[in-house]
Amino acid sequence: MSHILENHAVIDGSRLAYGVHGEGEPVVLLHGTPSSSLIWRNVVPRLVAAGYKVHVYDLLGYGRSERPVDPSVDTSVSAQVPLLEKLLAHWELDTVHLVGHDFGGGIAQRFGVFHPDRLRSLTLMDAVCFDSSPSRQAQEQLAAGLEALIKAPDDEHRAHFRQWLLSAVWDKEAFAAGPLETYVEMISGPIGQGSYFQHQARHYQAKHTMEVADRLPELGRLPVKIIWGADDAWQSVTWAERLHRTIPGSELSVLENTGHFAPEDRPEEIADLLIAFLAKASRQGRAA
Repeated sequence: MSHILENHAVIDGSRLAYGVHGEGEPVVLLHGTPSSSLIWRNVVPRLVAAGYKVHVYDLLGYGRSERPVDPSVDTSVSAQVPLLEKLLAHWELDTVHLVGHDFGGGIAQRFGVFHPDRLRSLTLMDAVCFDSSPSRQAQEQLAAGLEALIKAPDDEHRAHFRQWLLSAVWDKEAFAAGPLETYVEMISGPIGQGSYFQHQARHYQAKHTMEVADRLPELGRLPVKIIWGADDAWQSVTWAERLHRTIPGSELSVLENTGHFAPEDRPEEIADLLIAFLAKASRQGRAA
């Protein structure tokens, strides 16, 4: 992950790890949970090669960004929106192409509703939306209660999350042989295990997306692309179809043999879809 996160910025007193790559129109990639910018590692080089300036960062409470010690620090979907706005100011970006996966898609929806003038286009990928969070799998995981899960033995915690993360991909063999242990490590150990439940799982609440659900049709004023894995076991493709019906003029692409972690299963296809969509959105913007 170090090859795409090379810098850090202090935003509202918290340290965010980020990377900026390439030159051209600005694109910002938002990851989800339990994840980090690691998920974009095979997409970023293709966007850069296509002539885009790609910005990635780890959300507050995730990956290589700060894991706040103070439990009052909010790391929810809603709280991440003003942090993104201030990070754009740090990068001196007025408008961007915004791409959000999973919880990053929830952040992107709120950002698009509240700050549509800052977006050149919006892409939602296997995104939480409406009342889709927490998913059935997350509900089952959280049934034991946060305190019990925080205190679970390390080996039990890691074994559980290996299986849970494997359910996020279609090609389980490749994922297990590749980045699986890196994903597990980020949410395990003396810091990672407690941080995952404190900064991520406790915010698995539908209120953050439901607050803007009635305003999603407003996003039709923007070029909007929806990308989904046909085999997404965490966020069913029916949510993609509902988003597509709700956002006028949106485009929907469903990828076969692809799970919830679509950038892991199909990075080349996703990069191709993004490159084509971003070019089209840019042409529309110039013509407007």
